[in-house]
Amino acid sequence: MEIKKNKEDLKIEHDFFYYVMLFFVLAFAGWIWEVLLSYFTRHAFINRGVYRGPYLPIYGVGGVLLCLLLRSLRKRPLTVFLLSMAVCSVLEYLTSFYLERHWGIRWWDYSGHFLNISGRICLLGAVTFGLGGMALVCFLLPFYEKLYLKLPGKWRILLCLLFLAVFVADATYSAMNPNVGQGISF
Repeated sequence: MEIKKNKEDLKIEHDFFYYVMLFFVLAFAGWIWEVLLSYFTRHAFINRGVYRGPYLPIYGVGGVLLCLLLRSLRKRPLTVFLLSMAVCSVLEYLTSFYLERHWGIRWWDYSGHFLNISGRICLLGAVTFGLGGMALVCFLLPFYEKLYLKLPGKWRILLCLLFLAVFVADATYSAMNPNVGQGISF
């Protein structure tokens, strides 16, 4: 990763490993969010993901998309909020559609929520993702970048390759045996 200075701001050119690490950090954070949400609403530990590991790829993909699309709008939080709502809602709808078509199972269902579309997305979810996207783009990415730069380059590469290897093995296994246990799917 290279750092270049310009008059307005410090610009960072991100490499492949920056995005891989960001994906896994956000996928893990999403998993923690979902596990805690399930714990407080259902009073049980539930691994809410399609995969077995402690990550939800939809959060990683969504976060990386927001980073790529909205980073330049960092100083416009309301715009980031609204665009995050839209981007994440489209991603959530398409992911729900794909998962249901592919496996015939729904991992989430918002049918009882206000302003839902086919139970795949709802207003509350969109607002939550808007707030999360705004927090990520406007506040958390600069913090992540500082931490990322503190990690030696060889460690970044090693960790990313390890995470990718575990993820590919999990994805391969889960393609044949998706996580559909008690409380996970609807």
